[in-house]
Amino acid sequence: MSHKILVAEDEMIVAFDLCETVEEAGFQVEGPHRGISSAMLAFQKEKPALAILDIDLDDGDVFELARTFAAEDVPIIFHSGSFSKQEIETRFPDATTLMKPCPPTAMIDTVNRMLDAA
Repeated sequence: MSHKILVAEDEMIVAFDLCETVEEAGFQVEGPHRGISSAMLAFQKEKPALAILDIDLDDGDVFELARTFAAEDVPIIFHSGSFSKQEIETRFPDATTLMKPCPPTAMIDTVNRMLDAA
């Protein structure tokens, strides 16, 4: 059984590319979710093995959602083009952050590394 990866990204071209990359690597994808409420509903239905979160979604920033995921031991990859790695690590010191644009191999290598460590 493959791991389920939740993807929250509001830029649809980026979202579909990211979902395709994750699926081609053999993972199940939950999403893409354009907003926090949609991602939270999906999380409440089934806890993912890992979440890839853009920071700015249609209905706000994902920091509160990320705290909820972290409290439930869901590993998080922040995927951002608007916040620096330092800004994210100020709020989440143990965060894994990949800046946009991120090569697909770097994303999948990071997903695999994080799932192996979980």
